[in-house]
Amino acid sequence: MGYVVEPQAQPSVAVAETEDRFPVRRIFCVGRNYAAHAREMGRDPDREAPFFFTKPADAVVMDKSTIPYPPETENLHYEAELVVAIGTGGTTISEDTALDHVWGYAAGNDLTRRDLQAVAKEMGRPWDWAKGFDNSAVIGPVHPVSSVGHLSEGAITLAVNGTLKQEGDLAEMIWSVPEVIAILSRTLTLRPGDLIMTGTPAGVGALVPGDTCVVSIAGLPDLTTTIGERG
Repeated sequence: MGYVVEPQAQPSVAVAETEDRFPVRRIFCVGRNYAAHAREMGRDPDREAPFFFTKPADAVVMDKSTIPYPPETENLHYEAELVVAIGTGGTTISEDTALDHVWGYAAGNDLTRRDLQAVAKEMGRPWDWAKGFDNSAVIGPVHPVSSVGHLSEGAITLAVNGTLKQEGDLAEMIWSVPEVIAILSRTLTLRPGDLIMTGTPAGVGALVPGDTCVVSIAGLPDLTTTIGERG
């Protein structure tokens, strides 16, 4: 048996300080997981259960990449996020054992076509065009739990051209990493290679060609992205 078209290469992200790669199966993203960001998006975080959207695995972009400004938007936004890499899958995972399923952590930037997202919200449509476009999942090297431990508190910031734009603490997540893993696993089977982008603090804003964006998370190295000209 052969393939009728050439199969695509396995998407992956770097593993810190090695030549190894972490294969990416799916990318789950938690919406509005910091109260201040939920409020700046016009939502009440005290009344909203967690919800999720996805990005395609091949949307991943490495650290220190220059990516073209995406088409069909005039309002590209940055969103600094902690990324959780799943190493052991499962269903109906309990909060008490959820961290046993984590292989490691990385810094991430959930790039968003905010104008397309606004239209989708207004019309009650999915967010795919706003969130799942090419090069929309910027993810730094994954650091194994054995080297960084489990990250549950500490600063998460983002700067554009050296100016601080986002500032929060991982402890401010509405839904913790164990809770997010448990909730996801009640709906579907998590498998090795799944990534979870855990939400962004307040201060999201626009990027333009020429901008350099740096995500900093306590316990992880910085993640740097430059926005190029329109593709």
